[in-house]
Amino acid sequence: MGISKATAQWDGGFKTGKGVMKPAHAPEAQYSAGTRFEGQAGSNPEELLGAALAGCFSMALTVGLEKAGQKPVSVHTSADVTLEKVGEGFSITTIALTSQASVPGLDDATFQTIAEATKKGCPVSRALGAVTITLKATLAT
Repeated sequence: MGISKATAQWDGGFKTGKGVMKPAHAPEAQYSAGTRFEGQAGSNPEELLGAALAGCFSMALTVGLEKAGQKPVSVHTSADVTLEKVGEGFSITTIALTSQASVPGLDDATFQTIAEATKKGCPVSRALGAVTITLKATLAT
C-alpha cells in the first residue's frame, strides 16, 4: 500500500486569512473562517473529511457486496459532517452517511448487514473512531 498525500497553506490571521487544501492528485479547495463557520462559498476541512468517508464507504461496500457474491451496479454515498462547539473549542461530533446501492437480486436484510459491517470496517471509519458515524442505507429497487 502507498502513502496518500495532501497539503494545506494558510495565509493571514484567523478571521481575515484564507487557505488552500490540495490532495496530491485532485483539484485544490479554497477555505477560510467564512467557508468553515459562516456558510460562505468555498470548502472546509470537514467537507473534505466527509468526501473521504463517503468515498471510502462506497468502495468498501462494493468490496463487501462482491465478497458476498453480489455485484453492485452503483453505490452513491453522501456524508453530513457536524461541527459543533464543545467546551472551549470545536469538534466533529457526528457524521451521517446516506448510501443507496443498486444491487440486482439482493435482499434488504443481507444488504443492511453488509452495509453496517462496512460502516465499522472501512479504513476512514476506523481512523475516525472517536466520531459517531450513523448510516441510512437503502437498496434501490
